[in-house]
Amino acid sequence: MKKILLATLLGVVPSVLLGQSAIDAYQLSQGDLKGTARFVSMGGAFGALGGDLSTLNQNPAGIGVYRSSEIGVTMDINMQSTKSNSMGYSLSENQTKVYCPNFGYVGSAKLNSEVMPIFNWGISYGRTASFDRIYRGGMPNIETSMSNYIADFSNGFSPNELGMTEDYNPYWYSNADWLSILAYNSYMINPIGNTSNYNGLYQEGTAGDAMFAVRERGYVDEYSINLGGNFVDMVYWGVGLGITDLDYVKQTFYDEELVNARIPSKSGITTTTGDAYYCLDNFKHIGGTGVNFKAGLIFKPINEFRLGFAVHTPTYYDLRHDFDAVTDFNYSSGIDNYDYTEVAIFNSKLNTPWRIMASAAGVIGGRAILSFDYEYNAYNDMVVKNDYGYTDDDVSRDIDRYFKGQNIFRVGAELRVTPKFSVRAGYNYQMSNVNDGAQEGSDYVYTSGTDPSYTFDNKTQYITWGLGFRTGGFYIDAAFVHKNRESEFHAFSRYGLEPGEAYKLPLNAPIAPKATIKDNNNSIVLSVGYKF
Repeated sequence: MKKILLATLLGVVPSVLLGQSAIDAYQLSQGDLKGTARFVSMGGAFGALGGDLSTLNQNPAGIGVYRSSEIGVTMDINMQSTKSNSMGYSLSENQTKVYCPNFGYVGSAKLNSEVMPIFNWGISYGRTASFDRIYRGGMPNIETSMSNYIADFSNGFSPNELGMTEDYNPYWYSNADWLSILAYNSYMINPIGNTSNYNGLYQEGTAGDAMFAVRERGYVDEYSINLGGNFVDMVYWGVGLGITDLDYVKQTFYDEELVNARIPSKSGITTTTGDAYYCLDNFKHIGGTGVNFKAGLIFKPINEFRLGFAVHTPTYYDLRHDFDAVTDFNYSSGIDNYDYTEVAIFNSKLNTPWRIMASAAGVIGGRAILSFDYEYNAYNDMVVKNDYGYTDDDVSRDIDRYFKGQNIFRVGAELRVTPKFSVRAGYNYQMSNVNDGAQEGSDYVYTSGTDPSYTFDNKTQYITWGLGFRTGGFYIDAAFVHKNRESEFHAFSRYGLEPGEAYKLPLNAPIAPKATIKDNNNSIVLSVGYKF
């Protein structure tokens, strides 16, 4: 039976057994390489360097490096290309976005002190994550149906609990999963005789294809307030408060076209064999605000070498969710119509992963910089709470089962060709933060709401380069960023848990439809600013 999560709903629906899942927490906690053109052109390897507006969102000790005030703004043209592949069937999607990923101000005051000669403060806006992505594809020769997956966790609820009548609305009064209710009223699942057990559409001899389309959009914007300085021009320090604004929208379409399926008869009471078509459209919106704290140090024992360290607390979010779904169904027995859910609205709380960064940088001959960063994100320590602040133990177990700590490596280089002109390059590698059991499909994956699909990232790489020009206090920087990301889309989880098992699936569990997703995105980033 599918695990169902308790949440408090407001407004449209008074109460329902639905809630945020580990998959939602994972999606909302993803980061990105965003910032000034100089920062991204060096792969984001700035933890031991500082002196750049983007470091206010990374290592706040970077503000202690400033010896003058600065104001700057950045623009980004992002060209996205996404390709899906499932059993040799490929489809591509493209889109272009233009936005401002960073602007800020740093103020600097000389204290005339040998111990702490300079004190700095700064305010910045930074886009730390972009959720924009479109992908779609076909999945030929599927080996099971989403309807069978739904039937598997719907067993135990009587038809009277799931069926919609003039006098009874199961979305208001039933404890059943909303996807079970929607599937029952769309004849995707049908009761076995006079029992509370169900069959899906797929049976021995069934064949068919599936299609999917996913559109994600949204962002995490962070407004940072930082203070910092240095001690005897050797130890630079900084602390920061981050106020985040999160907005995430996901629209998912999934359909199946089956022949020789187990379909409802014309009466809708018994089943027969025939052709079936249905589609499921899901809409999900999550929005909210959060707060986090950062602290960092940069140690410069000699002018040619620096070490950096920073720690970020989780971002503590208060979130509002809303979702709904609709089906369109047609069976050769003559039954065709559409059905839809109520609109669910509820609140939750999310603590994103802790982040720890260690960095080293060297200055070569006063003209070149070589910088290295390592970052660890504790994805297995994410926390989901209900609106009253109580931790959801079921979701915590899912998080621990599906996710692991993520390692990120960054390297950057800069060469000052002339006193005014510089060239830069960088590389950024983000390892997968998903455990093998969830990634490979040997574990049951629980979702929430009425969308059973999920997408796990395997790895992400950035290759970057750029140019910089400075004259007087004015500067202009340009960067080109190539992002390559490999992911896997799952239409729904494999199913068929043995009694007493919460995650582990048997070897003969049905193979759910899935597709490989590859993103190849290119960005042109331009920054201008003035130091005074």
